[in-house]
Amino acid sequence: MKEYNYKIKGAPYNVKINGIEENIAKVEVNGIEFDVELEKPVAQPKPVVRAVAAPVKTIEAPKAAQEAVAEGVSAVRAPLPGTINDIKVTVGQAVKKGETLVILEAMKMENNIDSDRDGKIKEVKVQKGDTVMEGSILVTIG
Repeated sequence: MKEYNYKIKGAPYNVKINGIEENIAKVEVNGIEFDVELEKPVAQPKPVVRAVAAPVKTIEAPKAAQEAVAEGVSAVRAPLPGTINDIKVTVGQAVKKGETLVILEAMKMENNIDSDRDGKIKEVKVQKGDTVMEGSILVTIG
């Protein structure tokens, strides 16, 4: 739709061209609709359709999932992308298997990220408010 504003002998006109089919234009002037016959049909552009092959892409694991940890140290990783809402442990703290380490918000739900073993917290790699990707190391336990 195209819209034009004109003044003819001081009188304002708002003209909208709502569409053209062959030689009939659907026109609205100051809110009043008209069918305007054109001398010749207007050539409508034909859409061009092309088949395009999608490129094949190799998907690699996120870098966060490729991070390695020292031998004898267990990494607790984010099971899905989200935001760190709370950290329940500190470096040096002893933890038991099943104890909540971090609260991760994903898809408007809070998820408790629990320890998978007994041990001592070696490192907390995130802070409250951080956004993490799936596979990111949250905490290491030794």
